[in-house]
Amino acid sequence: ASPAPLSPEFLRACLSDIKAGLFWQALPRLEPYGQCPPAENASAEQAGILYAICLAAAGRPERAADLLAAVASRHPTSQHPLQDLAELLMAQDRRPEALAAGQALLRRTPDDTRVHAVLGSLLVQTGQHEAAISTLKQALSRTPDATLVRSLLAMALTEQGDMQAALDCLHPLPASKAERAAMLVNIGTILTGQGRMEEALSHFDSALALHPDDARFHFNRSVALLKAGDYAKGWQEHEWRHALPGHATMPDRATLPALKGTERLDGQRVLLVHEEGLGDTLMYLRYVPSLAQRGAIIHLLVPPELHHLCQRVQGVHTVHVMRDDTPPLPAFDWYCGFISLPRIFLHTSTPWGAPVPYLKADEEKTRAMAGLLPSGKALRVGLVWGGAPRNRTLAAHIVDRRRSLPLSALAPLGRLPGVKLISLQKGPYAEQMMDPPEGMSLYDPTDALHSMDDTAALIMGLDVVVSVDTSVAHLAGGLGKTVLLMDRYDNCWRWLHGRDDTPWYPNLRIIRQTTPRQWADVVSRVAQSLSTMARTRRTSALS
Repeated sequence: ASPAPLSPEFLRACLSDIKAGLFWQALPRLEPYGQCPPAENASAEQAGILYAICLAAAGRPERAADLLAAVASRHPTSQHPLQDLAELLMAQDRRPEALAAGQALLRRTPDDTRVHAVLGSLLVQTGQHEAAISTLKQALSRTPDATLVRSLLAMALTEQGDMQAALDCLHPLPASKAERAAMLVNIGTILTGQGRMEEALSHFDSALALHPDDARFHFNRSVALLKAGDYAKGWQEHEWRHALPGHATMPDRATLPALKGTERLDGQRVLLVHEEGLGDTLMYLRYVPSLAQRGAIIHLLVPPELHHLCQRVQGVHTVHVMRDDTPPLPAFDWYCGFISLPRIFLHTSTPWGAPVPYLKADEEKTRAMAGLLPSGKALRVGLVWGGAPRNRTLAAHIVDRRRSLPLSALAPLGRLPGVKLISLQKGPYAEQMMDPPEGMSLYDPTDALHSMDDTAALIMGLDVVVSVDTSVAHLAGGLGKTVLLMDRYDNCWRWLHGRDDTPWYPNLRIIRQTTPRQWADVVSRVAQSLSTMARTRRTSALS
């Protein structure tokens, strides 16, 4: 007999457990609904899908695939329940379990292109680009006009580095208004990565003519404008980020307006709030002194890692720390997210904020950290080869795969005479130090680094920082240290296009990939620069 209809409260409770990673808790409660999902009982069918997700997470992909295939067969024109499984497991950083379920489903229903699409996306996310391309091409051979599959294939080809092939598979444009607009944005995004800004902007404009209020389209257009150096339009368009799903909540009231001329803010309390990555906030802290010079009383709301470093920024009144139990904040007159500060100062005499260095390390910590560094006259080089994986967020996770490289790729740096390498790497990428490239000696003082304040103190004892595009590059740049930025081909907008310098940090040099996803040339040029610095240092020591 079919199970009785389930209460919405029961389903919500099970889903809540799954989102919290408590699969073992939800599994026995859902088991009665996983034997034969009935077509006539929608709530029991939903419970069956949740049960299948728990089974996949528990390492039972074959049984999960049986259940999902049964449900999908009854809804051939709807989204495949594998998509729900993939999204929920991805949020728990459990892509291998989702992949196993997808592969089991493909064996059962090899003609269901919905399965190919989800599986192709998962393969891209795990760096299996050849397998993703093969899977998605199989789907296109069955349904050549499937817009979603074409878009996913373009993503897979882009991640592999074949951007022209990615562009080719996005043509011809679909007839549907919504699908056509989305495809135009996909094309514009790839063109932005290639540095073809005018073409990219033309595609974004065409998409917005079809859907003028789509925040994603406006945001992608802002990236192209900023990367082209069109700050007047770019910063204004960038405000659409507030409407993107998952963006930090912003109050509608009391938003700090754009400043002009010598306008004063005497005695007015301004709350500046961290929005996204640590690097963003480190970059925009430069505007705090300029704001303080106008008489504002400045409060900051930042993550714990930035707490002590921010206290020494000129003009800061109080630093509040973001926590789950953050106490009530003081009343304020104006509110501003850090990323809006360049727009607010665009038409003032300080459009770039305070000059470098606008960050300052703790002097006592700097002296203590000096004892952790190698002695002698060799060039002391800080090294960061990976960013924050951000495995639970799809777009950020894929970007991190592009910007990071394995420690093994830096083997040539370990063979440079007169150079001492010091790791500044934290997080999962630091595990690669357990198996360094042959011939590389890497000093590792990172056990002493618990905050950006600690890292700043250590950096002050270095001669140069070599880093991928992550927060340490901004920290070192804001401190005024020399930085060699190892940059990906389709670089972030803030490093502009076709330049090896940046208006943000005078002592930072950009060494960018000349071929997508290939790091060998970048590492070779970094090695040449370090060799030159080391020779100069030896020459100076002898004179």
